[in-house]
Amino acid sequence: MRTVRPFSRPIPLLRPVAAPRYLQPRVRNRLLTGALWVSLSVLPQVAQSGPLWDRLQERRAMKEQAQGPEQVVQDPYGASAKVALTKGKVLHDLAYGTDAKQRLDVYMPASAKVGSPVAPVILMVHGGAWRIGDKRHSQVVENKVTRWVGKGFVLVSINNRLLPQTDPLQQAHDVARALAYVQTHAPSWGGNPQSVVLMGHSAGAHLVALLAAYPRLAQDLGATPWLGTVALDSAAMDVTRIMQVKHMGLYDPAFGTDPAYWASVSPTQLLTAHSLPILAVCSSERADSCVQARALAQRGAQVGSRVQVLPQALSHIEINAQLGVPGVYTTAVEQFMASLSPELAQWLAAP
Repeated sequence: MRTVRPFSRPIPLLRPVAAPRYLQPRVRNRLLTGALWVSLSVLPQVAQSGPLWDRLQERRAMKEQAQGPEQVVQDPYGASAKVALTKGKVLHDLAYGTDAKQRLDVYMPASAKVGSPVAPVILMVHGGAWRIGDKRHSQVVENKVTRWVGKGFVLVSINNRLLPQTDPLQQAHDVARALAYVQTHAPSWGGNPQSVVLMGHSAGAHLVALLAAYPRLAQDLGATPWLGTVALDSAAMDVTRIMQVKHMGLYDPAFGTDPAYWASVSPTQLLTAHSLPILAVCSSERADSCVQARALAQRGAQVGSRVQVLPQALSHIEINAQLGVPGVYTTAVEQFMASLSPELAQWLAAP
């Protein structure tokens, strides 16, 4: 009887698959070359989209950030660059607070009537897991500036303090301070302080939704009511629900372990009849975003607050980058904005 001996070394989990030996060498080489070409040309396009790619890019940037305060973080959402206006003016790094992060950029159209408060204002807050990001990122501002400054709007893109220096609630306070600053200074840019729309992506979407759900946070810091809020793909509308189940590790340094704090930064739990209108854009390619957006809308219906959900078959990054590109998505967002006031609707109708 043969004795079956145990393997003397571990079997590798993955082994390269050889081409069949019975093929002629020339045919075998052509098959291998063709397979390699397909993998190199197709797989990167598949990999560089969807929620997995978004998470990998975000985690990569977070890892770089953790290497030290002087580490330059590569933009995971596109190259950092100052967006140039072919017609118009840009005011860079205006201070709305004493911290170096409390800065904003103002994009003004060439037709801006300085001192005459007429143009609507969009205030944009970048994303980045409450830890990274910048107001100048191309995917934060480029297409939005092209679209809306081209229609005569003033667009303001802000930076705010981030983790680990400042928790999300204090970050929302920074957004409120920036809003108060914008409302005070908008006439000097030709902007109308009574016609402001808040907009944010990812973590920034959470911050603007938090202010919209509980406007008292902004009012206590000098801001006056704004028209409405566009939240671009936040999966953190109900922080309490997230923290009570298995969740991504990036939420732990942001929200900690205190249930009372979770409730204080959960837009869904803070909604009342006094909340301001919210458009919750969500990626149907992500597991949690639309679930959270619909729960927010359901709560809004219960308390008498307007929350509209706009699902999009776009990745987390694309929802930010493609807003402003002419098409169905941008039109749907503008329809919500137009519903906020007749004057805003007139500006959006401009060619």
